[in-house]
Amino acid sequence: MFQQRGIQMLLTIVVLSAFPVITRGAVWPSGREAVDLQAKPFDLRDVRLLDGPFRDAMLRTQEYLHELESDRLLWHFRQTAGLATPGEPMGGWEQMELRGHTIGHYLSGCALIHASMDDAALKAKADAIVAELAKCQEAVGTGYLSAFPEEFIDRVIARQRVWAPWYTLHKIYAGLIDMYVYCGDTQALDVAQGMARWAKGRLDPLDRDAMQAMLNATEQGGMNEVLANLYGVTGEKQWLDLAERFNADAYNNPLLLHRDELTGLHVNSFIPNMIGTARQYELTGDLDDRHIAEFFWDIVVHGRSYCTGGTSNHEGWRSGPYRLVDQLSVESQESCCTYNMLKLTRHLFAWRPDAEYMDYYERNLINGIFATQDPKTGMCMYYVSMEPGHWKVFHTPRNSFWCCTGTGMENHAKYGDSIYFHNDDTLWVNLFIASELNWKDKSVKIRQETSFPEDSATTLTVQTAQPTTFDLRLRVPSWATEGVTLKLNGQTQTVTAQPGSYLSIARTWTNGDKVELTMPMSLWLCPMPDDPNLAAVMYGPLVLAGELGNEDLTDEVTYLVNQRSQNRARNVEAPVMAVDPKTDPQTWVKPVAGRPLTFRTADVGRPRDVTLVPFHKLFGQRYTIYWRLTGRENN
Repeated sequence: MFQQRGIQMLLTIVVLSAFPVITRGAVWPSGREAVDLQAKPFDLRDVRLLDGPFRDAMLRTQEYLHELESDRLLWHFRQTAGLATPGEPMGGWEQMELRGHTIGHYLSGCALIHASMDDAALKAKADAIVAELAKCQEAVGTGYLSAFPEEFIDRVIARQRVWAPWYTLHKIYAGLIDMYVYCGDTQALDVAQGMARWAKGRLDPLDRDAMQAMLNATEQGGMNEVLANLYGVTGEKQWLDLAERFNADAYNNPLLLHRDELTGLHVNSFIPNMIGTARQYELTGDLDDRHIAEFFWDIVVHGRSYCTGGTSNHEGWRSGPYRLVDQLSVESQESCCTYNMLKLTRHLFAWRPDAEYMDYYERNLINGIFATQDPKTGMCMYYVSMEPGHWKVFHTPRNSFWCCTGTGMENHAKYGDSIYFHNDDTLWVNLFIASELNWKDKSVKIRQETSFPEDSATTLTVQTAQPTTFDLRLRVPSWATEGVTLKLNGQTQTVTAQPGSYLSIARTWTNGDKVELTMPMSLWLCPMPDDPNLAAVMYGPLVLAGELGNEDLTDEVTYLVNQRSQNRARNVEAPVMAVDPKTDPQTWVKPVAGRPLTFRTADVGRPRDVTLVPFHKLFGQRYTIYWRLTGRENN
């Protein structure tokens, strides 16, 4: 789905070797990898976003994290521990069996914001929450820490009905470990290890069959990932052993045999388990784990993803591969699934830095993450509706706390985590986001200035005290089918590259060296794999959505406590396009003068033409993404 038209350009200043220099590193900071990674990300503290839309989104999340009340987030933890509970608890899901997951996301969000923006006040607030959680854990006395009673664990072990207790605990572990890694909070690591000792004690009596039965009983989240990460920062082998006990055979065994048996399964239970499998490969070198993760990525991205890059419908894979026509609902594309697919993609890119991974990452980041934060309030979406005539729906500040509210706290706090990767002598520029990189190992800073995606060009300026040799690799996106223009210090270079690759500039860099890359966007159609007459209109990596009006779109139907209440709302009928799907969209989709990135269909809409805008810029409007193309002969 993410490989576009097969137009080739001549690539690069130097020919890329098939296997770049290998370097030891980690997608997740730990230093205990058994695998030599071909590329590794920079620490978030080494990347600073510059002014622009992505930094604006980060600032909105930062403000929300500052506003949330610590006592309200801690209320159920204190109640479970038998401690005093000042104030009142949060509403929504924090009143339900999944209560407590939010504080894990909150700690991760605070840690990521501190790493990205050096926010000492937010770090202090999160440190104080960790100290209160430690008091709760001490009061319980067994290492157990949660906002729900331990009886929930009894129920899941007995395979009785309960709502995803391991999923919730996974988020708490993850938040604590992030606080240790990004904020240096050693108490957070102590609490996480106490929780792990408790979990090991609870699960040691279970044999393999009983453990697998428990995993199959409910959504277990990414316990195999977070325990592997705990091993990564402590070196205690018992946590890696416990992580492997959370690997679900029902997930892994078919994938290892290259069988797609995903139909009917819960998406946001499956993907976190794959992230754990990927992390275990990095820590152990077990090639089975690598093959499982890579095959899973391939079948989801190429056979079960929408034009946006997102996946899922009503939280599951409800049809077979390459069957998406009947999957366009109000509850398509859960945002948590996008969050987790991006995490998995980072791992795979580190093993094999192929541009296909970052083409997918870019498309999903813009249309599935950036597009889901309300610019007015900073609130985020649960589902990205694919049903024609619907609209964007967001959580409320204190009374929703859906799973995607939690991942939303992280999504917009870490835009810097995949812009750049490196090894000893290579720098990959993957994403076009205004930012400044501090490459400490090279004593080099790279300043990337761009207004992307408003403008499809970027400029990188090298700052170095002394000449430094390295290979700069710039992604040539798969959507750049009209060719790219490259200038080095103002001089146009001969580029011999094809879309969906990296161009390479290997040289000795001096202070002030400047690279300018221009990548014209063009219109193209992204059809459904099972129906070429149902297609989305794309502009470069941007999904274009049709504006269908804002009638009846009040705050009451836009900001929800119960995300499923949007199913009861009235949609409007979308026009069809009287055009053959083989017709170049540039002949029937025209730019609107004076309105950048805005287009209008030209005498093909039935009963009317529509205005198309990037999905990440559409708010307060009903919309349609996929259009029925009927052919002119029928109209």
